[in-house]
Amino acid sequence: MERPSLEINLPDTYEEGKLYVVDSLNNLNKLNVCPDGSQHALGTYNSNIRNQCLFFVTFILTLIVSLALVSFVIFLIIQTRNKVDQISSRLISEKKNIEDLKKINNMILKHLNQSGIKEKPAEWNILENNILSFFM
Repeated sequence: MERPSLEINLPDTYEEGKLYVVDSLNNLNKLNVCPDGSQHALGTYNSNIRNQCLFFVTFILTLIVSLALVSFVIFLIIQTRNKVDQISSRLISEKKNIEDLKKINNMILKHLNQSGIKEKPAEWNILENNILSFFM
């Protein structure tokens, strides 16, 4: 009987082992670099970065609009204060004018009383009442 030969062909086995190792390393590399669902996770990461950038831009725009509105409100407050100052100075001036007119009215009445006119004509009473009611 012939015995089957158990010769080991080392060069062939060595070459096959190299290919097997290279294939195994490639498979491991594929698993480590892009495991199942890693593309989805990478897409989610990019989406999160995009959302953060969008939030940041929106936040900056909101701050700019708020700053513009606050500046406008400050401008309106200053303008209103200037107008109030103008009106106040006009009122003070008008008050002085009213006081001067009252003094003139009193002087006219004293002069009329000293000149001996006992009775004033009815038109003067109406005129005096109208002047006093206008300034009060």
